[in-house]
Amino acid sequence: MGKTYEGGVPLAEVIRSGFVEGVHRGSVVVLDATGGVLAAAGDVQAPIFPRSSNKPMQAVGMLRAGLPLTDPADLALVAASHAGEEFHLARVAGLLAHAGFDQTALHCPPDLPVGEQARAAVLRAGGGPTRIQMNCSGKHAGMLLTCRAAGWPVDGYWRPEHPLQQRLRAAVEEFTGEDAAAVGVDGCGAPVLAGSLTGLARAYLRLVEAEPGTVPGMVAGGMRAYPEIVGGTEADDTRLMRGVPGLLAKVGAEGVIAAALPGVGAVALKIDDGAARPRMPVLVSALHRLGVDAPVLAEFAETPLFGGGLPVGATRPLW
Repeated sequence: MGKTYEGGVPLAEVIRSGFVEGVHRGSVVVLDATGGVLAAAGDVQAPIFPRSSNKPMQAVGMLRAGLPLTDPADLALVAASHAGEEFHLARVAGLLAHAGFDQTALHCPPDLPVGEQARAAVLRAGGGPTRIQMNCSGKHAGMLLTCRAAGWPVDGYWRPEHPLQQRLRAAVEEFTGEDAAAVGVDGCGAPVLAGSLTGLARAYLRLVEAEPGTVPGMVAGGMRAYPEIVGGTEADDTRLMRGVPGLLAKVGAEGVIAAALPGVGAVALKIDDGAARPRMPVLVSALHRLGVDAPVLAEFAETPLFGGGLPVGATRPLW
């Protein structure tokens, strides 16, 4: 299998009432505009599962295989980990209906929305888990539409040996510049491909540098034009793209995020314990190394820690 991930270094500390309560370890790489490594910490060459941070490259693979979508908002949805807000669900349902599917065709498991407000609204209304509410339903809808357009069987579209997944693997490997080191099953049931953080950052840099009108340019452009579809009204990657014009960003489960800005560079990181709270502060520190500055970065520079409903500390970067 080759080199395995050896773990990272201390990237963030948790301060409660002036006391260091804990430390989050992880790995992070910063690439300059040419793709050279500007800074790095931890293990940035060994493979990790980028989880949903792979979705933009998978969307490129779908378009190349015949996905019949040109609306930038639809392309953002196919690359999304959506919060399950009403506008997300309506758009997924519309894509499915247009191709003659309903949500029973989705292989992703029934779930409640990942967005706190959307989840609370479903529960208040007496609702429960559904496939369309699962945060990857946009990606799965795109997979179904691609199979229909390419003439491939819909049955088993999520299996690694299916021609659809072979095309998506080829796109991920092309953009990362690496052969997939491992193939796993993601939370949505579709394949997840392992690659290094350096390869992931390289892929995002290639996406943002793509010419408008090209397939990768269409995906990156759709995500940046409709950031609220990529995540949700209050999602971290959505707020980041709103606040830094031209930035492409996408979170992944287990403490992963990747971001890139054309002409500037790219960042990819993983928090070893999978925690979300240190992810944005470490990303902000990495973006500052590229000279990126915007008010939204100050909002993410530390993650507040509460006690008794009042702020008593924060998670802040060490790197």
